Amino acid sequence: MTLNGHPGLAEGRWLWRRLFVFAVTFGLWRLLAEVVARAPAADLRSLAQQLTGLLGLVLVLYLVAPTAQQLVELAAAVRLRALERRP
Repeated sequence: MTLNGHPGLAEGRWLWRRLFVFAVTFGLWRLLAEVVARAPAADLRSLAQQLTGLLGLVLVLYLVAPTAQQLVELAAAVRLRALERRP
């Protein structure tokens, strides 16, 4: 679905979104491995939890991205309809 005949945003295209998420996920896993190898034992739990949470956030954003784009398009369509009804 597009508004005013404009093509969808590049972020909505599955290839680029997947490539970005795969690259970020790989980077975060590498960062987690480096942190575990270098950090003092007392800090490992906290650092691993924080990096795992960041990785989870990226994956959730990957899964929600198409839905978020559709919600924005729906909100814009509703707004246009509301403006058209005004006298």
